Amino acid sequence: MPKRHSLDAVIIGAGVVGAACAYYAARSGLSVAVVDRGPVAGGTTGAGEGNLLVSDKGTGPELDLALLSTRLWRELSDALPADIEYEPKGGLVVAHDEPTLKALRVFADAQRTAGVRADEIAAADLTTLEPHLAPDQAGGFHYPQDAQVQPAKAAARLLEASGVPVHLGEEVTDVLRTPAGHVAGVRTTRRELLAPAVVNAAGTWGGDVARLAGSTLPVLPRRGFVLVTEPLPRMVHHKVYAADYVADVASGSAALQSSAVVEGTPSGPVLIGATRERVGFDRSLSTEALRRLAGQAAALFPFLADVEVIRAYHGFRPYLPDHLPAIGADPRVPGLHHACGHEGAGIGLAPATGALIAATLTGSAPPLDPAPFSPARDFADHDGEAA
Repeated sequence: MPKRHSLDAVIIGAGVVGAACAYYAARSGLSVAVVDRGPVAGGTTGAGEGNLLVSDKGTGPELDLALLSTRLWRELSDALPADIEYEPKGGLVVAHDEPTLKALRVFADAQRTAGVRADEIAAADLTTLEPHLAPDQAGGFHYPQDAQVQPAKAAARLLEASGVPVHLGEEVTDVLRTPAGHVAGVRTTRRELLAPAVVNAAGTWGGDVARLAGSTLPVLPRRGFVLVTEPLPRMVHHKVYAADYVADVASGSAALQSSAVVEGTPSGPVLIGATRERVGFDRSLSTEALRRLAGQAAALFPFLADVEVIRAYHGFRPYLPDHLPAIGADPRVPGLHHACGHEGAGIGLAPATGALIAATLTGSAPPLDPAPFSPARDFADHDGEAA
């Protein structure tokens, strides 16, 4: 006789995306469990800044996902039982010259048609929002919908609020399948968890999980560094970045790219990101990446030139060639679902991803069109990399 399923779904990954999947699945009445080979937020989530951004996304499916998540994060900030350091600080994107400002204006005009609020700020008024900003900017745009959370806290609180069992320190060694090829659960280093559905929320390691299940997903690691300053009085009030950050986010280049994103935190340190480069899982320190970040941050906020950096850390963004996450059922392996490949936007996009996965698992109406995020879409025409 076949083994009886004790769960409706097993979620692989205890980062913020996996936690959001667990939260919304449990709210939908499903019995689920989460398993991770490390601790909560032990991968990309724990190395993130906590960005909840609409400002860096052009019109299209990712922006739609971000706008839904923006609303859901506001709801979660009230619904979760403990503080996640949700801060609706808003974003400020600045242009150093008139051509760049014109390009930002076109970008913002398109975003507004999708429901983004983008307010142009004249050069003379920038220091009203950010008094310590370098004075030689041509202008910028204020995005009041941008916000921030503390990512590790957010993942932990989502898991706590979901009430689901969480098995940490257990690597998934196999995705179980029936003789007909349907998912039947997972085997870890300690147990079997039986379920007719498995959700791959393994982030940068999503490709490995897909292979375990007999499928493919071309997830690649994209390394990024963050600088952390000594604690300071609140001198940076928004998430502030130069316009070239938008281009870096959309780029598929494997080479080192850097554009300063500067923000204060409630605890005092200033966080400075962000770099991007495809170097596999190379964990070595890149002095060139750190040098670029420091110089670009000081160009935006000159006072930072005299501030001590107390540490630097890095993580690996789960990159898919077309810059869209894979969310939903994998038609190649019945019962397998993916929720990974968000690159640097996983924290911001987590709630909408969780809501989509819950809808897929329950067969209910999705909150937005899931088709652009299909795990079975063709990746062959993007960056020359085949699926």
